[in-house]
Amino acid sequence: MFNRRAYQFAASVIVTTMLLTGCGLFEKDEAVKEIDPPQDVTYLEDGEAIQSSQEEKQASEKEEQKATETVKRELYLIDKNGFVVPQTLELPKTDAVAKQALEYLIEDGPISEILPNGFRAVLPADTRVLGVKLEKDGTIIADFSQEFANYKKEDEKRILQAITWTLTQFDNVKKVKIRINGHDQPVMPVNGTPIQDGVSREDGINIDTSGVVDITNTHPVTVYFLSQQDEQIYYVPVTRRISNKEEDRIVAIVNELIKGPSYTSGLLSDFQTDVKLLDKPKYENGKVTLNFNEGIYGSKEKNVISEHVLNSLVLSLTEQEGIESVAITVNGKANLVKEDGKSLAEPVTRPENVNTGSF
Repeated sequence: MFNRRAYQFAASVIVTTMLLTGCGLFEKDEAVKEIDPPQDVTYLEDGEAIQSSQEEKQASEKEEQKATETVKRELYLIDKNGFVVPQTLELPKTDAVAKQALEYLIEDGPISEILPNGFRAVLPADTRVLGVKLEKDGTIIADFSQEFANYKKEDEKRILQAITWTLTQFDNVKKVKIRINGHDQPVMPVNGTPIQDGVSREDGINIDTSGVVDITNTHPVTVYFLSQQDEQIYYVPVTRRISNKEEDRIVAIVNELIKGPSYTSGLLSDFQTDVKLLDKPKYENGKVTLNFNEGIYGSKEKNVISEHVLNSLVLSLTEQEGIESVAITVNGKANLVKEDGKSLAEPVTRPENVNTGSF
């Protein structure tokens, strides 16, 4: 049985967000075009023909080598509890990473061979990705076939969130729009969830509005709680609405983590109930420093912080723009150690990959 607050997990940490940067992540033209054969034929000398043949062979070998290489990609799938969760998986290397990522979200598609236990793909079977276009303002347009609309209405928000968070893992993608057979979709096709001029991470994921009376006077923050499938512990992003009266977003995120997940959610937390921030968080050059009381310790052993507490803090806070690392002190002293015995004297940065096994 799990203790929602104080349970010390024995399983290894399953964490990751893989971020790719720079241009060239997307094919300039995803559409398939037929090209007429050339009308003019130029005959080559024997030496030229041999050279051309060798170049073609080398190019073919290079493509074969590329096809066997794999890279880690972050795919948002649906777990057994209905949460949209990042899973970092090994995919074949390609230049068209955005289109490939979407194709691996399709039920009964290539994801079938590597789908983690307890998870399911989000897009309806037989859906085809007709094209992907990245605009200068960072909006990416994903064009699907008509089969895209063959989903249950209760999955609609999950599908939109999974597409959005999968594509916005790439630094140059800020918002997502959807087309079906080349036609813009201002709303999702089954239950009318708004898309308008694009959906971003600011719109949230696994949204929890429990206890919110007036949503208009709130703003969203995303925090990471825990879940488990068999022996696997993994991190689940949850977006909550906090009062606009709370001006310090860092404090709000820490308080939400301390409060823990909803009792009906099935999610878990490793934070002790008596954890408190002793001072206002300090922010400088991308680093946030948090000074806690001794409640932050994850066990009776002094100075030891739970891996899950640390990871939840880092994942949640680095979702915020401008925050790159997190430093933790207790009563003003930076003498903490992690459960593996390693010192926590240096700030912790966000991992390159989420939910793959370790930071």
